[in-house]
Amino acid sequence: MATVAEKIELLHKKLEHIKAGGGEKRIEKQHAKGKLTARERLAKLFDEGSFVEVGAFVKHRCHNFGQEKKDLPGEGVVTGYGTVDGKLVYAFAQDFTVEGGSLGEKHAAKIVHVQQMALKMGAPFVGLNDSGGARIQEAVDALSGYGAIFYNNTIASGVVPQISAIMGPSAGGAVYSPALTDFIYMVKGTSQMFITGPKVVESVTGEKISAEALGGASTHNTKTGVAQFIAENDDDCLRQIRYLLSFLPSNNMEDAPVIDTGDDPTRMDEGLNTLMPDNSNHPYNMYDIIKSIVDNGEYYDVAKDWAKNIITCFARMDGQTVGIIANQPSFMAGCLDIDASDKSSRFIRFCDCFNIPLLNLVDVPGFLPGKQQEYGGIIRHGAKMLFAYSEATVPKVTVIVRKAYGGSYLAMCSQDLGADQVFAWPSAEIAVMGPAGAANIIFAKDADKAEKTQAYVEEFATPYKAAERGFVDAVIEPKETRPYVINALAMLASKREVLPAKKHANIPL
Repeated sequence: MATVAEKIELLHKKLEHIKAGGGEKRIEKQHAKGKLTARERLAKLFDEGSFVEVGAFVKHRCHNFGQEKKDLPGEGVVTGYGTVDGKLVYAFAQDFTVEGGSLGEKHAAKIVHVQQMALKMGAPFVGLNDSGGARIQEAVDALSGYGAIFYNNTIASGVVPQISAIMGPSAGGAVYSPALTDFIYMVKGTSQMFITGPKVVESVTGEKISAEALGGASTHNTKTGVAQFIAENDDDCLRQIRYLLSFLPSNNMEDAPVIDTGDDPTRMDEGLNTLMPDNSNHPYNMYDIIKSIVDNGEYYDVAKDWAKNIITCFARMDGQTVGIIANQPSFMAGCLDIDASDKSSRFIRFCDCFNIPLLNLVDVPGFLPGKQQEYGGIIRHGAKMLFAYSEATVPKVTVIVRKAYGGSYLAMCSQDLGADQVFAWPSAEIAVMGPAGAANIIFAKDADKAEKTQAYVEEFATPYKAAERGFVDAVIEPKETRPYVINALAMLASKREVLPAKKHANIPL
């Protein structure tokens, strides 16, 4: 009979075997592709020495196609919890060195277990995906595993932040769990996402396309909007995830963290008074305004390379996390279109889920006209913005810096859609449409049309008509924007708003 010492030694041998994953050769292959192993990734994600593994000894029970002869350490996935900057976080990392990180019944069960733990404990959940997809030998058991993961993603949505990193292949059903989470990171050159791979596409449609072009990091960060962040390599990806978590609360019952940034909340910037071009049709860079008013000029772009006509980013104001939605006049004149509507609506809803105040910086000439937009359903997509702002109960502060025309004025969180405070710069133009265009309609048949148009522009291309009606709370000097917004957010800190009881609303998807 084995002694206690021998039993302890056996435990260490088993753990050593499990931690070796698919073995030295496969680990070398992983490194040769520029990829870290699952355990290396988790070590970089979590605070040093804080990761606690769960389910290391779990094994599959498949007896089909010779699977019973296979030893798959850890079932091809490492799961557990630890701290990120001292905060509890749960995570899984698929191990590509073990059966290509393929997902079977018990692999999925391990992920589901930590998903449920994150939900019970109210902690963020991070998935590091690197998998060949469903384990074909396990057939419907593997599919059932995916279904359970999808279900838990959905139940956890809006309760705890969920972050996915695609750090290798992700195809077929494997893409839907990341798509159900709040944010997706992809790594340049090593990660792909697609429903069907290049070979299937070619066999069905005859179209030849590379895996990178079909579903690489650049494709999903610039063309599809499926991913919101792009990383240079695994190290950069994990560093960025830690940075994102620094802006977020652990769950929907907490407020976002407040930190001492050392930036004076009363600071003003004279440069803002001269930033706006005299000609309202001339572009400028909205990032210049953002950098000027947020703490230390620091912000974190979300979906930076997709729908560039609108900016969505996290920043801090007097140490408090805020979500910023801002039109970008230097791209498509800051028009709202289908993609911008989708991008901003999702971001607004995320911030509302997790008690992050919204700051809206408005310079919008309208919704993008044209057959392509109309056929693409711009009405339905644009309505998402109206819905998202109206539904959001977090503090909402709107600053109109220049154009705010028609439906797009409303869509960027006007007072009517629930903005708690609306400020306008003297350069603001709030109207049903551009004043020159409006005057051309009103005075079309008048002989003195030019003079009347000029007078109309001078009277209505201003923030003062809206201020007279109470739709603007204050017209401010641009340099005063930071202290005005910070004061408004401090005043709104105790805001409580309860919507009518309902099962859930029906957003125009």
